Amino acid sequence: IIHDHHPPVMQTMVQAKEGDTVRVHYTGKLEDGTVFDASSEESPLEFTIGEGEIIPGFEQAVIGMEPGEARTARIPPEEAYGSHRDDMMLTVDRGEVPEEINPEPGQQLQIQMPGERTAIVTVSDISESTVTLDANHPLAGEPLTFDIQLVDIIQQAAPAHPR
Repeated sequence: IIHDHHPPVMQTMVQAKEGDTVRVHYTGKLEDGTVFDASSEESPLEFTIGEGEIIPGFEQAVIGMEPGEARTARIPPEEAYGSHRDDMMLTVDRGEVPEEINPEPGQQLQIQMPGERTAIVTVSDISESTVTLDANHPLAGEPLTFDIQLVDIIQQAAPAHPR
């Protein structure tokens, strides 16, 4: 008996890699399940892997995904917004706060830094005489969980030329 052996049809699945421009839908959650950010149905997040536009752990999670694939990635603080640093805490005299601002814990303020830079700070504590400001990113020190779906790869990185 003669069997017809047909070789399997091989298809290379396209996987996201460094340098690719991708579109993803995502939902970001804190440890307690609180959603802190999500893409909208209409507008997925578009970015180029490896350009540092987004947190490193999120970029790493997308590498190797195929269009249509979904995964959940737990990202430690070191690969997200960093550890919460005490040297980013600033205590100022109550008199240095402009009179029109009535600071409350949790309130975000924009402050002028030396050299024309502005920074967003969060009021963390208030006493009779001082106001403590936190210049850490609000998500610093937090492990984050992202549900990510790769919508598509809109531009592939140019292949590296062999020397």
